[in-house]
Amino acid sequence: MLLTPYPRVRLAHLPTPLEPMINMSRHLGGPVLWVKRDDCTGLGGGGNKIRKLEFLLGEALAQGKDVVLTCGALQSNHARQTAAAAGKLGLECHLVLENRGVRQTPDYLKGGNVLLSRLFGAHQHVFARGTDLAAEMDRHAAALRQQGRKPYVIPLGGTNPAGDLGYVDCAMELTQQANLQGIAIDRLVLGSGSGGTQAGLLAGLHAINSSIGVTGIAVSPKTDHVGLVHGVAGATLAHLGVVAPLPRERVVIQTEYLGAGYGELTEGVVEAIGLAAKLEGLLLDPVYTGKALSGLIGMIRKGRFKRGENLVFMHTGGLPGLFAYREDFSD
Repeated sequence: MLLTPYPRVRLAHLPTPLEPMINMSRHLGGPVLWVKRDDCTGLGGGGNKIRKLEFLLGEALAQGKDVVLTCGALQSNHARQTAAAAGKLGLECHLVLENRGVRQTPDYLKGGNVLLSRLFGAHQHVFARGTDLAAEMDRHAAALRQQGRKPYVIPLGGTNPAGDLGYVDCAMELTQQANLQGIAIDRLVLGSGSGGTQAGLLAGLHAINSSIGVTGIAVSPKTDHVGLVHGVAGATLAHLGVVAPLPRERVVIQTEYLGAGYGELTEGVVEAIGLAAKLEGLLLDPVYTGKALSGLIGMIRKGRFKRGENLVFMHTGGLPGLFAYREDFSD
C-alpha cells in the first residue's frame, strides 16, 4: 500500500527502533516484551505526533496555509511537537490549551512541555477546565482570517484521517521490522487518549491484512472509547480507499488502569516508570506511556497473555511531561 498520493513533509527520524525488553520480560515472566521506540522520532524532543504531523503539515503546506492552530491539555505533548514542527517549516503556531487542574505547581504550570512550546515560538492561549477547545480554535482561526492569514486547524491529538496516516505508515514499518528480525508479533499495547494512534495502527494493519492485535490503555475517560476509535479508524480506511470495514471487535480498550482520570498518577504508573527506567533505561511520562505500561504490567500479572507471546509496547514519547511531575517523584 502506497501513501505517496498524500501530501507529506519529512520530519521524523524513521524507522524508529524495535528493541527487546529483555530485563522487563525476565522480571515479569510469561510473554516476551518488545518496545517500538516512537520516542525517538527526533524533532522537538520526539514522540508519536511527529508521524502525524508529517501528513497534517504536508496538507497545510499543499493548501498554502501560513499559520497552524491546535489544542490540548496544558502539558500536551501534541502541542509541543506541533510547535516544533511548525517552527521548522516556517509556520506561525497557536496553541489553545486547557488547564485541567491536574497540578498547580510551578513545574506543571511553567515547565515541561509548556516551557518547550514557548522556546519553539508558539503562542500559548490558556483556558480554564471545561473550555470548549474546538470552539476556541475556531474563534482564533476566524480572527486570523480577518487579518488576511490562512490558518490550518489541527484537532485534538492530530486525530483525523490525514493525521492518522502517520500510524498507517507505522503499521507497515513495524511489520517489516518484525519480518526482518523474525518476530511474530501477537499484540501491540499503547496508551489511547484521542484515539488517533490506535485508530491509525488498526487501519494500517487491517489494510495490509495483518492479524496483529492492538490493545489501547485508556488514559482519559470517554463515554464510548471503543466507538471513538472504531469511527476514526473507519474514516481513515475510507480516506485510503479501503472498502472492507474494520470489525468493531478488533478495537480493544482497557479502562481499568485509568485511575482518577487524565494526568492523575496511580501506584501502578509510579511503579511502571520506575521499572522502565531501572530495568531498560527507558524514560516514560506519567500521563500516557507510564499509564500504558502500567496497564501492560497489570494484564501480564493477571495472566491475560500466554507464555512466549510477543508483545510490543508502543513508546509514544512524552519525556518532557515527566519534569512537570517532579515533586511526585522527589523520593
